[in-house]
Amino acid sequence: MNSKAAITGVYGYVPDYILTNAELEKMVDTSDEWITSRTGIKERHILKGEGLGTSHMAAKAVEGLLTKTGTAPEEVELLICATTTPDYVFPSTANLICDMTGIRAVGSFDIQAACSGFLYALTIGSQFIETGKYKKVVVVGADKMSAIVDYTDRTTCVLFGDGAGAVLLEANTEGNGIYDSIIRSDGAGQNHLVQKAGGSRYPPTHETIDKRWHYVYQDGPSVFKFAVKNMADVSAEIMERNHLTGSDVAWLVPHQANKRIIEATANRMGLGMDRVMLNIHKYGNTTAATIPLCLFDYEPVLKKGDNLILAAFGGGFTWGAVYLKWAI
Repeated sequence: MNSKAAITGVYGYVPDYILTNAELEKMVDTSDEWITSRTGIKERHILKGEGLGTSHMAAKAVEGLLTKTGTAPEEVELLICATTTPDYVFPSTANLICDMTGIRAVGSFDIQAACSGFLYALTIGSQFIETGKYKKVVVVGADKMSAIVDYTDRTTCVLFGDGAGAVLLEANTEGNGIYDSIIRSDGAGQNHLVQKAGGSRYPPTHETIDKRWHYVYQDGPSVFKFAVKNMADVSAEIMERNHLTGSDVAWLVPHQANKRIIEATANRMGLGMDRVMLNIHKYGNTTAATIPLCLFDYEPVLKKGDNLILAAFGGGFTWGAVYLKWAI
């Protein structure tokens, strides 16, 4: 049997500080009832401390992953980090993670596909395993969204949290691992979910800061409409082309942006919510970290051979799905 790239370990990390809906009620004109009914979010974890960036959370996740799987840093041959909130424009956050975790002289780079980033990185990383190029690849999804959230904007500040998750990819010859993936994008959606300044188009100036262009901007209704359709469509498509019905799928592992979007996707797939991984209530939207954090939280109930559908959408727009059989 041809070997497949399989997740052989998963680890998650969230910072200690918890930002509750009650605390947000004191910051902006909102309420616990409003936030919960529209998003499903109750609290989110926030990274506090001067000079701490996405890499600090990601390194914690990678360290935990290496310890858990008994993997020495020198055994890792490639590290890919999916993030929308890199520590710096350069060097890459992946470079920093490798330095912090003792992973030396290997390929490492960042992937930026917003909330779909982890699926993009997983799809890329799996190719190196399937071709036999590498034996051990680490894929990290991590974001410090609190760094780019405007805590005076009630439409966005209630949504996001900070966190990191990492997986180890290795070859599997038992029939488990990644069977199929779909990654898509449509740049026409760029203006609906965007950080307008800080890049080469609008470098930082007093004007861009005054206009609050360095924070997340989201046109909520447009993003919601797009996400509901495309996350559901791509999940249905990957099931159809792999001849799967709802009864074949053990778990949907959806990007945790909004509970209503997740429910719509599950409904389209013919799945009850009892087979949907859900942790948005305690983490909010951690962008590239949501899917690995779900896998980490739900690992105790997963069984070897379980069919999982991973699905996400994000700014860009980007979206995608992965079909895998759990290998641990």
